[in-house]
Amino acid sequence: MQPYTFTPIGLIRSPFKEKFGIPRQPALAKSAHMTLELLPPFDQPDCVRGLEAFSHVWLQFVFHDTLARGWSPLVRPPRLGGNAKVGVFASRSTHRPNALGLSLVELLGVDTSAGVTLQLAGADLLDGTPVLDIKPYIPFVEAIPEARGGFVDGPPPTLQVRWNELARQQLAEQPEAAALATLIEEVLAQDPRPAYQDDPERVYGVRLYHCDVRFRIAGGVAEVLEIDRVDQN
Repeated sequence: MQPYTFTPIGLIRSPFKEKFGIPRQPALAKSAHMTLELLPPFDQPDCVRGLEAFSHVWLQFVFHDTLARGWSPLVRPPRLGGNAKVGVFASRSTHRPNALGLSLVELLGVDTSAGVTLQLAGADLLDGTPVLDIKPYIPFVEAIPEARGGFVDGPPPTLQVRWNELARQQLAEQPEAAALATLIEEVLAQDPRPAYQDDPERVYGVRLYHCDVRFRIAGGVAEVLEIDRVDQN
């Protein structure tokens, strides 16, 4: 078979600045707002004419951050505890033969005042992700309530999130503190740790927007310890 070459149509601007902490499925962190900036020659209003009539869109994209690691025929899904293996095509692993991803995201708005920018919510995409295509979500053909979910039989269990006093004080100093707090709680409630790690004393860090958030998880509770502003330059 001949190889194919694809050209990105746009780039994602996301609060997720590193792979660690990104929800493992779209819509698990609904307050994760991001934008998709279309690139020339696709950044013309005609390309998105009529798109604002749809509430959700499919994004096809490249797992650019993990592309160099290649792929394996068997993977260990976090939902199975990180030990049991399934075939790569029975998973949504980022390590795939063609490193392509597919996410269903909410479309909040379409801005054509200077090029084309889509406002999105609930996406599970790393900042800088190259997007290859956009397709509108059509509920009557794509929503199948009776479909089987295999080993993914429902949403993952969630953790309780607790803030210590230092973290609350540091949060109050951040721009849009309420929105940041909601995103932090949604991300930590999903337990971003690797499935095989369960050290209650270990302190983890996740980068959201321009903040480093440090936390610890023990006894089903994620405790926010510190929030540090990171230089944007």
